[in-house]
Amino acid sequence: MKLKGFAAALLAAIFYGTNPLGTLQLYADGMNPSSVLVYRYAFATLMFLIWMAAKRESLTIKWGTAIRLAILGTLMSMSSATLYLSFRYMDAGVASTILFSYPIMVAVLMVVFYHEHMTWSTTLCIIMAVCGIALLYHGKGGVTLSTVGVSLVILSSLLYAFYIIGVNQTHTKLSPVKFTFWIVFFGLLALLVYTLFISEPLEPLRTPLEWASALQLALLPTVLSLYFINIAIEHIGSTPTAIMGAVEPVTAVCIGVCIFGESFTLRLAIGIVLILSAVILLVLSRGKETAK
Repeated sequence: MKLKGFAAALLAAIFYGTNPLGTLQLYADGMNPSSVLVYRYAFATLMFLIWMAAKRESLTIKWGTAIRLAILGTLMSMSSATLYLSFRYMDAGVASTILFSYPIMVAVLMVVFYHEHMTWSTTLCIIMAVCGIALLYHGKGGVTLSTVGVSLVILSSLLYAFYIIGVNQTHTKLSPVKFTFWIVFFGLLALLVYTLFISEPLEPLRTPLEWASALQLALLPTVLSLYFINIAIEHIGSTPTAIMGAVEPVTAVCIGVCIFGESFTLRLAIGIVLILSAVILLVLSRGKETAK
């Protein structure tokens, strides 16, 4: 059964890493970030509804639970919004790699808000991650990445870290499918409000390729990724699943370089290795502490 768990974790990481695939294609067709996100969350909500209907599962939840899930959905959707905005200012592969520093932020936030002990390994991981981001910040020929782009993706990572902590602190009796459906649904509502607030028009999907790209974003990095993560955690636990998540930015980098012609240098490679190593070391050290 462990083989099934590792296979599920690998698939979840690969599927989540396909975020740039549909996003960059829709950007190339001139679609704005808000429209891309709304289509992604709307189609994902519809897919989860069909899934729940097939399971004959009720949609009802209590008001208190709804409020907590609405907060989580808003955090997740705003994390997606800032990440997608960063794709406008920097290579998607680099942005996805910096985003993967969220486990470091989770560790820091747990120390600040829940007074967890800061170990030497956590400190080392933070230093490695910062060095990795600094290497990514300076591109080919000494040209630095966009400050706006880096700021957006770091904010995205921070929001996702708050989301992860919020999920860990939220205890409900909902099934994983029902729990995720409501988060995605409330995330969609938050995105619609955000779109109205910034007065960005919702652009229609015009071509079969645009429809395919929007459906890909809903199915692969949203519905299937969340589904396989649940299977992986059930069979191999959260620590190995998190380690396998290192494949996410690697997938994004490969898509960016091979399909969209993004640049890849030795400096970027070293930065990526430092960030991924920091996260893996952190997850391993946290796993050992939990086992004691």
